[in-house]
Amino acid sequence: MRTVTATRYVTPLREGGSLPAIIEADDAGMYVLKFRGAGQGPKALIAELVAGELARACGLPMPEVVLVEVDGNLARTEPDPEIQDLIRASEGLNLALDYLPGAVTFDPVVWTADADLASRIVWLDALVTNIDRTPRNTNMMVWHDQLWLIDHGAALYFHHAWDDALARSRAGFVQIRDQVLLPFASRLAEVDADMAARLGESVVHDIVESIPDSWLQRESGFADADALRGAYETWLLNRLKAPREFCKEAIRAHATLV
Repeated sequence: MRTVTATRYVTPLREGGSLPAIIEADDAGMYVLKFRGAGQGPKALIAELVAGELARACGLPMPEVVLVEVDGNLARTEPDPEIQDLIRASEGLNLALDYLPGAVTFDPVVWTADADLASRIVWLDALVTNIDRTPRNTNMMVWHDQLWLIDHGAALYFHHAWDDALARSRAGFVQIRDQVLLPFASRLAEVDADMAARLGESVVHDIVESIPDSWLQRESGFADADALRGAYETWLLNRLKAPREFCKEAIRAHATLV
């Protein structure tokens, strides 16, 4: 995963609850920056990184995810005190997605989705327990007539309460019934094995290993950052073992819509 340095704060994206922003980086690229100092904290960035890179490994359309170094002095050119505070609180390593200029929000009333692609996206969201891709907030963009996934900060919600997370790692995901693409996801059974095969142990390991130490806050029951990474990896690998209850749950939810 590449690391870039933010050189210019361009504009806030106020439709996002965590106040993300468009920034320019030292590679002359434009990115949508997610701040570590926002209300959701570094766990939202972990979810963005892990879910986003799993999506890419599965061949799903996902803007490039990069790590972004933010200097607190970037706040000097921003007149809004709230944004100044956010920039200063996020000094250090943050996360961003490649900016898709001219992209529009996916609207299920206007756009449809191919059954195979819809099934793969629903499968991924069920795997990572993403509760935030609903008709109310689709968290997908249409760019050059292609669907793109964005915003996975609400995924992996188990990591907000680690006490019995591993014990529950193989459970279904009933919230998949609210996934906006579920009506189009008629090929879940057909894509299940292929999607799981794309996420072998080495792939999962490399993605989890890319979580920066500075995002892994101390958690009760974990000696250090490596132990916490190991728990993320174990959770994902447990979930990927056949039979996958999360996929069965999604199939059952789709059947209720037919």
